[in-house]
Amino acid sequence: MVTLRATRPGDLGWIIQRHGELYAAEQGWDHRFEGVVAGVVADYVKTHDPAREACWIAEHQGAPVGSIMLAKETETVGRLRLLLVEPSARGLGVGEALIAACIARACEAGYAEIVLWTQSILLPARRLYARFGFVLEESWDYDGFADGLVSESWRLRL
Repeated sequence: MVTLRATRPGDLGWIIQRHGELYAAEQGWDHRFEGVVAGVVADYVKTHDPAREACWIAEHQGAPVGSIMLAKETETVGRLRLLLVEPSARGLGVGEALIAACIARACEAGYAEIVLWTQSILLPARRLYARFGFVLEESWDYDGFADGLVSESWRLRL
């Protein structure tokens, strides 16, 4: 069974570390990606608004197996950030549970829509986003942490 919980001390460091390690191993992304993740986490901590933002850790058998964050983009737009599912937990519904929690919290917070940024090669995540109703709005070449990436912006109207 997969459970979701709020972050505890050490979890934000785990999110940064696992993003860096996992995406280096699976996608060949370099240290700049881990820096991007660290920046997202730092921004979240500096300006955290508990009424409008949240971060979850998914656990399976007592171990962390995933993460997601809802950050405030504007007064009416939330941003889905840092979705991660450990390879050992893929197929257990972790991604679905995390995205559903993020959307539910965005609705509670009064956002009219949620946006996200991803890469075109992350096919399982893209399929999940589409299944939840997110729509691809824009794509562009991006070499921020690997050559030949295509970044994408997706939006869900709530």
